[in-house]
Amino acid sequence: MRVFVAIFPPPEIRKKTLVSARRLSSEDRVRWTRPENVHLTLKFLGDVRKETLDDLRAALGEACAGHAPFDVALAGLGAFPSTRRARILWAGVGAGSNRLRSLATDIDAALAHLGFEREKRPYVPHLTLGRVRGRPASLDLPSTTRELRFRVRHVELMESTLTAEGATYRTVEDFALEGDYLGNEI
Repeated sequence: MRVFVAIFPPPEIRKKTLVSARRLSSEDRVRWTRPENVHLTLKFLGDVRKETLDDLRAALGEACAGHAPFDVALAGLGAFPSTRRARILWAGVGAGSNRLRSLATDIDAALAHLGFEREKRPYVPHLTLGRVRGRPASLDLPSTTRELRFRVRHVELMESTLTAEGATYRTVEDFALEGDYLGNEI
C-alpha cells in the first residue's frame, strides 16, 4: 500500500484556500487539487507492506504523543520551482511553521528507526493547490493573501490510491497530539 503522513486542515479552510488561489491565477492549465485532498504532507513513505503497519503505527503514535496541539496560519501563495517557471502552485505556512518542522523532524527520526530513508532536504510546510499541465507557467501571485488559521490536533497516516481521475486518500490511522509544549508558538 502507498502511504504518507499528513495533516488535513478543516474542510472550510481547504475550500477557502482553493477559491483564493483560483481567483488569483488566470492560468487555465492548472489542474487544481480536489478540496478533500488538500493537506500538509509531513512525510511520504511510498509503498509499505501491510506487515509493517503495526510498527509504523507505534512509531507514529510515540512521535505524535510528544507534541501538543498548536495553531497554524496559512500565509501567501507561491510556486515550485518559482513563479516564473511554475509547476506546482502552493499555499505557504506562516505562524506554526516551526512547530510543523519540529513535528516533521520527530516523525522522520522515528521512522528512520524502521528503515525509512531520512529526508535530505529541509521540511517546507505547504499545501499543494494545483499542478501546471505541460510546460511551466509564469504566474503573477501576490506575496500575501488573507490569513486563514486552524488548530492542529492530530496527524493522519494516509493510504493513497492512484486512479485515472487522480489520487484518492483513505485514513489508515489518526494520531492525537497530546504532549506538553513550553516553547514559542511561532
